[in-house]
Amino acid sequence: MTDNPAQPFYQLKPDTVIDSVESLGYLSDGRILALNSYENRVYQVGIEESTPLIAKFYRPGRWSDEQILEEHQFCFEMVEQELPVVPPLRNEAGESLFRFEDYRFSLYERRGGRAPELGDPDHLYRLGQTLGRIHLVGAVKPFIHRPELSIQSYGIDSICLITDRFIPASLREAYISLADDLIHEIGSAFDRAGSLRMIRAHGDCHGGNILWRDNTPNFVDFDDARMAPAIQDLWMLLTGDDRQEQQLQLAEVVEGYNEFADFDPRELHLLEALRTLRMLHYSAWLGRRWEDPAFPHNFPWFNTERYWGEHLLQLREQFAKLREAPLELL
Repeated sequence: MTDNPAQPFYQLKPDTVIDSVESLGYLSDGRILALNSYENRVYQVGIEESTPLIAKFYRPGRWSDEQILEEHQFCFEMVEQELPVVPPLRNEAGESLFRFEDYRFSLYERRGGRAPELGDPDHLYRLGQTLGRIHLVGAVKPFIHRPELSIQSYGIDSICLITDRFIPASLREAYISLADDLIHEIGSAFDRAGSLRMIRAHGDCHGGNILWRDNTPNFVDFDDARMAPAIQDLWMLLTGDDRQEQQLQLAEVVEGYNEFADFDPRELHLLEALRTLRMLHYSAWLGRRWEDPAFPHNFPWFNTERYWGEHLLQLREQFAKLREAPLELL
C-alpha cells in the first residue's frame, strides 16, 4: 500500500467517507459527523441498524504503512492484556489499515465518555495505574519503524522551521537567542536525567485523548505513539497552577503507576524540558500544516505579531522553570 502525499487531504468529501466505510461491507444510513481532529480527519459514520463507527483517514505523507501498523499492533497487544484502549477494527483477514481511492483509513468502535478530572486525586491515581500497565506492554519490545522523541525532532527542527519561515523580523533576533538558551537548558536537563529507558509510549497523553467511563480511563488516539521516556505520558496530567499543586498531583499519579511499573525518579528532570519541547513542536506543527485550509480557518490567531509576542513570553517563562529544581516524589 503506497501513500500518495500529493493527494490534497482537504478534498476528502462526505461521499468518499461513506463509500470508504461501505467498501468494507458496512451499510451506512447516510449520517456523517466530522469530529474534532486536524492532523488526520475523523468522522462518525452512521450504520444501518447498528451503532455508528468512527472512520479515521490518515494525513498523506505523515506516517508510512509500517508506522501505522506498528501503532495498531501496539493497541492489539494492550487489548490482549485487557487494557482500556480503543483499537482499530480488523476484517476477517486480520487487516486494520485500508485504502479507498487515494486515502488510507481505519475504523474504530464508537466509545463514549468524558474527560478525566485532573484535579481529582482518585482520577489521577487510576490514570497512574492504567499508564503503569500500558508501559509494561510498551516496554516488552521497541518500535522499529516509529520515531523516538528527541531534542532534535521536537526542538531544533521546530526552531529552524519557525526561524526560516514564520517569526516576524522584529522578533527574529530575540527568538533565536531565546531558542538557543532553551535548547541548552533542555540538553542539560536530559544530561541530569542520565541514561533513559525508552519505551513505546502513547506520546500525546492529554485529557482530550482519555475517555472516562465506568470509573475507568479509556485511552484513545495512539497516532503520536513513539519511543519515549515514561514521563512523556505522565507530565501532561499535571495541570496545577503552582508547584505545590503539581507536587500533590504527581504523588497520586506515581503512587498508582508504581503498583504495576517502576517509575524512575530521575525522569523528573525532564518534566519542564518535555513541556518546552511540546510548545516548540506545537508552533512548528501549525506552521507545517498552514497550507491545509482547515488550519487558517480553525487557528486564525496563528502567525500574527501578537501570537509570536505571546509565544516568546511563554517561552521565557519556560526558561525560568527549566532552571528551577525539579518536582520530587513525596
